[in-house]
Amino acid sequence: MSALNLGQSVDIVLASGSKTRADLLRGAGLAVHIDPANVDEDSVKDSLRAEGASAAQVAEALSDLKALKVSRRHPGALVIGADQTLDCNGVWFDKPADIDHLRGHIEALSGKRHSLFAGVSVMRNGERIWGLVEPAHLTMRSLTPDFIARYVDAVGEDGLGSVGGYRLEGLGAQLFSRVEGDYFTILGLPLLPLLGFLRQHGAILS
Repeated sequence: MSALNLGQSVDIVLASGSKTRADLLRGAGLAVHIDPANVDEDSVKDSLRAEGASAAQVAEALSDLKALKVSRRHPGALVIGADQTLDCNGVWFDKPADIDHLRGHIEALSGKRHSLFAGVSVMRNGERIWGLVEPAHLTMRSLTPDFIARYVDAVGEDGLGSVGGYRLEGLGAQLFSRVEGDYFTILGLPLLPLLGFLRQHGAILS
């Protein structure tokens, strides 16, 4: 089956190495160049939290920072920056560093409701022209140690690529009893508002 050409008037660059975000954009018919920003996210988060920033504000700030850094390398292009943060009762979670951290993430979130904040920013020539942060709320089932062990063994290193240690589009769906929010936002990108902006801006044809 051949791809449907929906029309695109400008270069679009994703300032992220996230395969999931790239797949979402390409699946929606966009021709996207990938140029990860490679910012020191941990130091930015620590600094902003020390200033009293919320998890949502951190997602917005990191999205802006990534897009700004990459925008300087691509004159005239629309550069998309994105970030996602997770807050569970005031505790922030990052992507698990290894399998042990993955197991710890799932154990800590088991039986609890947490919030995801997906930020997205679009810049052109170093100027922010659009952005937003969308929330989603997920309630994880109370999981037995045996189930957690089997889950971690099944997902392996694939679970290291998401901030909560799960992928809702796969086996991660079995972790939850309730999901409140947009599916794409949970995957890390508020896709529908972004596509709406790109149409309104004339970057893709309506």
